[in-house]
Amino acid sequence: MTAPGELADAKDAGREVVAHRTIHAGRVFDLVGEEVRLHPDDEKPVVREYLDHPGAVAVVALRDGEAGEEILLIRQYRHPVRAQLWEVPAGLLDVAGEDYRAAAERELYEEADLRAARWDVLVDYFTSPGGSDESLRVYLARDVTDVDGDERHEREDEERDMATVWVPLDEAVMAVHAGRIHNPSAVVGILAAASARARGWAPLRPTDAEWLR
Repeated sequence: MTAPGELADAKDAGREVVAHRTIHAGRVFDLVGEEVRLHPDDEKPVVREYLDHPGAVAVVALRDGEAGEEILLIRQYRHPVRAQLWEVPAGLLDVAGEDYRAAAERELYEEADLRAARWDVLVDYFTSPGGSDESLRVYLARDVTDVDGDERHEREDEERDMATVWVPLDEAVMAVHAGRIHNPSAVVGILAAASARARGWAPLRPTDAEWLR
């Protein structure tokens, strides 16, 4: 059995990539194909196609409300699924050399008109490891303040009509379990925040914590 503290995913660079090609170069991410030898004694490599993604960050913003902690949710239209989804602020790591926390701060400012004085790493995950290399880090942002009106970011495209709402964290957890929230960063972030709160925030990690990506 695995001892406590030893359960961890790990990089595996031991698989020989025989060939790599770009099938389609997209605006945000590419579709690539690779021939990989899964075992050293395999005579023929297998083909794996996946989305080559820059990665992303998301932010669970919390504030103290009358009934306890409240989480900020944003309603955004997502065309591939033809749905309006409740989400947390999030964005791509598409600025070369940008610090991960700085990217999260930027997204919180641009999408929610908020700044936060306290930041921690809440949870990391691969969004769809069978078909994409996207890794996403979810931060917990607390001690939040509103951005002044004249400093607010001018939103475009889908972001123009985004509604925002502060919801009790317990209510958000119930919405996840009831199947009423579907965005993965929101689902993961909400449940991770509730779990960390139940343990007195002990599981939180520093913003420069190691990230498997």
